[in-house]
Amino acid sequence: MEPKNAVSPQFQHLMERARNTFWEYLGCEIVEATADKVVVRLVAQQHHLNLIGIVHGGVTSSMLDNAMGVVLMLARPDDKIVTTNLNVQFVAPMQPGELFVTAEIVHQSRKMLTAVGRVTDAEGRLGTFGTGTFRVI
Repeated sequence: MEPKNAVSPQFQHLMERARNTFWEYLGCEIVEATADKVVVRLVAQQHHLNLIGIVHGGVTSSMLDNAMGVVLMLARPDDKIVTTNLNVQFVAPMQPGELFVTAEIVHQSRKMLTAVGRVTDAEGRLGTFGTGTFRVI
């Protein structure tokens, strides 16, 4: 699926670098990308579930971290950015199927960045949200 409003050439370079990484292994796919917002899709399958049959919290946490990281890397293509803190709130169980995470930039300084993200199901029901603090290394 070709993302809407993709930021190029930074976007294309980032997607090439994502091949054979945890991003691809998890099953993340960008469906929308702008200079300040990213929407990522993942189809949660059996291997994404925990022992009680709902999407594992590590999956939605990883979705948040990935999406927030991507929006920041698109905004700062010349910088190497790493997560320093990830705060995740689980508000409802997520079922197998399409999940979407929307990530947006909240704040940027020379070395520190902050982003927010929300994970919803295909009907728009919120399951997980979080904030991330990132550092330019």
